[in-house]
Amino acid sequence: MGKGDRKTAKGKRYISSYGKARPKAVAKASGSAAAPVAKAARAPAKAPVRKAVKKVAAKGE
Repeated sequence: MGKGDRKTAKGKRYISSYGKARPKAVAKASGSAAAPVAKAARAPAKAPVRKAVKKVAAKGE
């Protein structure tokens, strides 16, 4: 029973799969816990501000 055993949680983690030994979601007791709060809508990302580039004249020109 180890990495190669598909029936154990360790084997499920190794092959990156889910099943009875490794359920995808954990059931919680409903009613007693507070309902999850949705995240506030994020504002669209602004374009990065470009800094002005100073052009330096070469000496002798």
